[in-house]
Amino acid sequence: MRRRMECHDEEWRQEWHKQWHARWNEKVQGKRRWRRSLRVRLVLMFVVLAMVMAAVFMGGMKRAFSTGWAEAARPLLIDYNDRLVAELGTPPDVARAQALVNRLPITIRIVGPKVNWNSNPGNNDHSGGADHPGNWMHDHEDLFGGEKWFVRPTADGHQVIFGWSPKLWEQAPRVIGWATLGVLLSCVLLAYAYVSRLLRPLIDIREGAQRFGRGEFSQPIPIRRNDDLGDLAQRVNTMADDIQAMLDAKRGLLLALSHELRSPLTRARLNAELLPATPEGQAEREALLRDLNEMRDLISDLLESERLASPHVALQREPVDLAALIRETVAEMPGAQQVHLDLADGLPPHAVDRMRIRLLVRNLLDNALRYSNGAPRPPCVSLRAALDGKRQGVEIEVRDHGPGVDEAQLDRLTEPFYRTDGARARATGGVGLGMYLCRLIAEAHGGELMVRNASPGLQIVVRLV
Repeated sequence: MRRRMECHDEEWRQEWHKQWHARWNEKVQGKRRWRRSLRVRLVLMFVVLAMVMAAVFMGGMKRAFSTGWAEAARPLLIDYNDRLVAELGTPPDVARAQALVNRLPITIRIVGPKVNWNSNPGNNDHSGGADHPGNWMHDHEDLFGGEKWFVRPTADGHQVIFGWSPKLWEQAPRVIGWATLGVLLSCVLLAYAYVSRLLRPLIDIREGAQRFGRGEFSQPIPIRRNDDLGDLAQRVNTMADDIQAMLDAKRGLLLALSHELRSPLTRARLNAELLPATPEGQAEREALLRDLNEMRDLISDLLESERLASPHVALQREPVDLAALIRETVAEMPGAQQVHLDLADGLPPHAVDRMRIRLLVRNLLDNALRYSNGAPRPPCVSLRAALDGKRQGVEIEVRDHGPGVDEAQLDRLTEPFYRTDGARARATGGVGLGMYLCRLIAEAHGGELMVRNASPGLQIVVRLV
């Protein structure tokens, strides 16, 4: 009971760490995808380029207005202001000044010995004296250089200071500003849509390369345009067809060889069993039978792996009590009497291929027993419920407490004919097809096989949905 609780606690901690790392990696990869996205970078380049062009255009226009046009408009403004001052009279008449303010979008301030008047009293903080006329025009008093055209003297010693009326800015059409902003945003959205359409073939090629890497050659990359990207997609499709043809040829060769070897291997085994069991040749006879049995198992595994790797694999699914199946498999295996079983009670029957799940459990347990010599504890086989999204599934876990595997080799354990170095070398038996066959069985059932170091030992989890 204590061992079972320790096993559960360790499994819960490892599952929690795995989920946390998965969520963290998903966030990091999402941020990296946006940073590395060619689409986003092209749109940003378009926006920056548009802003730089707008800044250069506005700066150039401002410079043009402040030089050539300013010199041309200065005499006209001075003459117009002198006419307005003449219309005010001598001394300046406040009533006439108020009439001008009401008629024109300007402000008038009169400073002098007799008349001191401001059409916009609320702007006194910005008006100052005659030397500090203030207002908008004061902010741009060096626009035309030389004489201040907006400060005009009168014959009796008064100064009339002109400025822009606040109503001019209050009545300015704000709709134009919002419309301009809307046009800019629309341009950005149109640019993003165009860039997305332009880069769509690259996305198709990336997704197609991922499918081909998984061995899914049934769906080629769509050819959307007759340009360089379309030609690249066509060449990748041709490469995928060649790869599929080579894989099919390899699979056909393995199947043919396996079938052809079965008959002479069966005859050789029969002849070896018919040899006289004399004490002198007993050891050689047993060694010969052992090698023949190993060749038989190798051929059977090759045939089964090629059947499972086929896209048209057929499973004989039936409702199976997985706990009872695991108990039967463990009881049939030699040397498995000390294996610890942690099988959840009350699990409903699961629709699986009975013979292939039995093969999966036998291969995993045989692998665990092989590397448990000298381990502090025997292997542990667990069965528990697992929720994969909205689908109810089960997890079969086989763990040994042996030397484990180098982290750099974990991802390759389920490759065909791969054997690790050191403690998991060929001297311990096997040709590297057992784990590969287990992965194919799990994937044929729509599940997955996960391998990780449990420190100590190796932990293999098969999830079936």
